[in-house]
Amino acid sequence: MRDLFARKGALPAAKARRLGGRVAAGLMAALLMLLLFAAAVCAEAAPDYALEENWAYWADGEDRAADVFFLCPTVFFGDDQHFNMAMDDEETKASFLGATNMEKGIYDAYGTFYAPYYRQAGLNVYEMPEQEREAYFAIAYEDVKAAFTYYLEHCNDGRPVILAGFSQGADMSLRLLKDCFADEAVNDLLVACYAIGWRITQEEMDAYPHLRFAQGEDDTGVIIAFNSEAEDVQDSLMIPAGIRTLAINPLNWRTDGTPADKTLNLGACFTDYSGQIVSEIEQLTGAYIEPVRGSLKVTDVTADEYPPVLGIFSEGVYHLYDYQFFYRNLQQNVGVRLDAYLGQQAQR
Repeated sequence: MRDLFARKGALPAAKARRLGGRVAAGLMAALLMLLLFAAAVCAEAAPDYALEENWAYWADGEDRAADVFFLCPTVFFGDDQHFNMAMDDEETKASFLGATNMEKGIYDAYGTFYAPYYRQAGLNVYEMPEQEREAYFAIAYEDVKAAFTYYLEHCNDGRPVILAGFSQGADMSLRLLKDCFADEAVNDLLVACYAIGWRITQEEMDAYPHLRFAQGEDDTGVIIAFNSEAEDVQDSLMIPAGIRTLAINPLNWRTDGTPADKTLNLGACFTDYSGQIVSEIEQLTGAYIEPVRGSLKVTDVTADEYPPVLGIFSEGVYHLYDYQFFYRNLQQNVGVRLDAYLGQQAQR
């Protein structure tokens, strides 16, 4: 700044230095004020999880053996000016509650249910280049971590935890697993993390040694994840071309490419926003894990029968049906893993 004023020759050097110093000081002061203002806005926008209004569900269900901490998928669309859900957006919060209900029945028999509202990133964020999305996901995760920390401090009391989510909620559950569950005492509480509809790579597992991916139907303290797609899909939002995710097949609980016939499918359940099962189809589909992408290839159905609905997904991406195609198998498996965890605890 001082050199610039001096080079222009408009002022004597000494006067230029004084003026340049004042301008720089003014700019620094303005920048500091801007940062303080931004911090104040963020502080005001962050939800207080001591307030019941900031929970879709708080301690729902009594006399259960565990707690379920569930993170909702994306329901906020966003627009040119809004990229994270506002906590006073009651219309979107109603959809948030409904989307949570669609998966809640899988866990209800096993755990007292907790599901925080959070300032999730909008669908429009997924249309950005990947490196630009993180600022908005960071806001979402700030809330998720705050909610989980509040739950741990005020309600957990050493109870087993089933961590679960779908889509963006799966992403947030994996972030939570990497962060908060690095604490050995917290990690010991983990029955399993059902991170359905998002990717987890071997490189991530290597970077966080406390993470373990499921290898069968009854191991505990592990991640259960998969992404459903048609056999001809080679690229998707969840698994971009060139990336390999880890996966487990929810029909045979294998991590290799062994096919599972549709006779192993205990029931595909299609739910509404109340959580009511409006249609159930036994043996709807088989599945196998594709070794290059690590995706869950779904057989016996067509993309025409189960379209992607949302424009950010291409044809043959069965993301919206990840939970619904395998509803009864997932429901049964939660109980199997919880029984295994409780048995291990009893032997200690």
